Amino acid sequence: MNPYHCCATCKHYRVMKQHGKRIRFCQRLGYQTEPTYQFQCWDPKEQVLTLMKKRMETED
Repeated sequence: MNPYHCCATCKHYRVMKQHGKRIRFCQRLGYQTEPTYQFQCWDPKEQVLTLMKKRMETED
């Protein structure tokens, strides 16, 4: 299980304000999502990849 795998860490996750409310959505899938949701199309942001690599190095 990857602790980083969630929508909030994906490069396609977006947050916009619309009519005074925050709208969270996946730009790739085209619909609303939540930061903690997980999908198989997850593509991590560069900073997340860096953190994952650092964690793997410290575990060895």
